[in-house]
Amino acid sequence: MVILMIELGDIKAARDRISEHIRRTPVLPVRNTSLPLGKGELFLKLECMQVTGSFKARGATNKFLTMPKEAVRNGIVTASGGNHGIAVAHAATMAGVPATVFVPEAVTEEKIARLRQWGAKVVRRGKIWNDSNALALNYAKERNCAYFHPFADPAVVAGQGTTALEFLEDAPTPDVMVVAIGGGGLISGMSIALKALHPNVRIIGVEPTGSPTLKASLDAGRVVRLPEVTSRVATMSCGETDSGIFDLVQAHVDDVMLVDDEDILDACQWLWSELGIAADLSGAAAIAVLKSGKLRVEEGQKVAALICGAGSDGM
Repeated sequence: MVILMIELGDIKAARDRISEHIRRTPVLPVRNTSLPLGKGELFLKLECMQVTGSFKARGATNKFLTMPKEAVRNGIVTASGGNHGIAVAHAATMAGVPATVFVPEAVTEEKIARLRQWGAKVVRRGKIWNDSNALALNYAKERNCAYFHPFADPAVVAGQGTTALEFLEDAPTPDVMVVAIGGGGLISGMSIALKALHPNVRIIGVEPTGSPTLKASLDAGRVVRLPEVTSRVATMSCGETDSGIFDLVQAHVDDVMLVDDEDILDACQWLWSELGIAADLSGAAAIAVLKSGKLRVEEGQKVAALICGAGSDGM
């Protein structure tokens, strides 16, 4: 277990550290659509346009840049549903060392192709991320490689939090921020920044009904291991979160809502047909909670949604 002590200053330091290595992604005001998603104003933070295709580049890059060079000399190992692994492969390219990424069986061929494009060795083993992660940890220990956790790492969480700082600099302060959850690192980092700067912002997490990792833990008041994970969205499928992440989410996130895989796919198709945005399923999850009507946008409200990953799922 890692104790996650992260403050706004850590996120600001991460922003300065990674700025030369990532893209400042745009914020898109959503207007003039044939199927509006509510009565208020909607703004999309397009992390699908980020280096490696997702926000994960922020956390992996910050992790790498906070480590001594000798710590990664034998290579970097991780486990991922796809996007974090691609970001780690990018970091390994920066370091000039090999990357090995363990992925669960449900990972898409598109993600595997992108992992290999960045030079990663891909090991496809494990039903869900937690299974793949156990194998990755053993592999890293046996070969004395650096291991990059996708969410339970303070440098990774601080890196992901830089997404919120950028949004606040480029768009009006939202009344509601909607963020997809896999393991919980992204929403943890973003919520720390948002609540420190604008305590009244309501932060809503989104999980698949087939992988309610944080929702089940919050309802129980402690971290729980899901008896099964049935979601087909590999980038959002996690059987158990970390206790440090749970504490951060419990302290800063206002609610976690669940959407079906079909709702996520429908949102993915909406993003493509209405806006020409090629998102993966996790990238569309924040839209799914709006399009399905589970989160209602009222007149005058400003709502922000993070399009956290790129892909062809909606095309």
